[in-house]
Amino acid sequence: MSETGGVREVKSAARTVELLELLAVRGDRPARLQELADELDVPRSSMYALLQTLISRGWVRTDVTGSLYGIGIHALLTGTSYLDSDPRVRVVRPYLDEASQALGETIHMARLDGRDVAYLATRESHEYLRTISRVGRRLPAHAGALGKALLAERPDADLPEGPYETLTPNTHTTRDALTADLAEVRARGYSVDREEGVLGIVGFGFALRYDTPAQDAISCSVPVARLSAGHEERIVAVMREIRAKIEATVPGGGGSVHWRR
Repeated sequence: MSETGGVREVKSAARTVELLELLAVRGDRPARLQELADELDVPRSSMYALLQTLISRGWVRTDVTGSLYGIGIHALLTGTSYLDSDPRVRVVRPYLDEASQALGETIHMARLDGRDVAYLATRESHEYLRTISRVGRRLPAHAGALGKALLAERPDADLPEGPYETLTPNTHTTRDALTADLAEVRARGYSVDREEGVLGIVGFGFALRYDTPAQDAISCSVPVARLSAGHEERIVAVMREIRAKIEATVPGGGGSVHWRR
């Protein structure tokens, strides 16, 4: 049995979390009982009992036939509580508004979570051509401006061996290619994602160094069709200024409670 911090893992709790994470990853693709039992290697009867318990508490929902299952509304309520209780997110939000007003482009804040980044706040562009984003979205850290800005704050030795997931033809899929890019990020002071995560979108990422190493980053995403050399220069200048304001405002350690993540 696995251990966490020297404490034996509670099997039933781990199974519950694994089920919720599986349903969350499936998004708008509801699952059948047997699919979930097979995926998590759980007896059908045990999976059914777990699903019924979670349905009664609002963590899982089912269709009118009782044969399809999806993530429930309480997952949303808990996620919203995470954002509302995080002191860094509260402080950063007004600066995202400032960047959005100055640039007219989509602005993000995200946090490193294992090998991915999770989006904590977004401000959408009002332009006809815009990027598509949402709070709670996850992307591999190696394939976007936010993730690369945060990976560059860490030793290359911490990077996993490749190959890495391919999102577009421009994604860095080898360790050597990624480490070369991260060296440029460190020299430049910010990351650039030129259609590596999403075709047609360029991103500029800036690590927020109120933690060491940085856990959070902000970015500006722009459709390629709207990106000129002059616009890129202004984006970098504005985002650098916004980063400096945030780092001067957010106390190291995140206030009264220093969460691990």
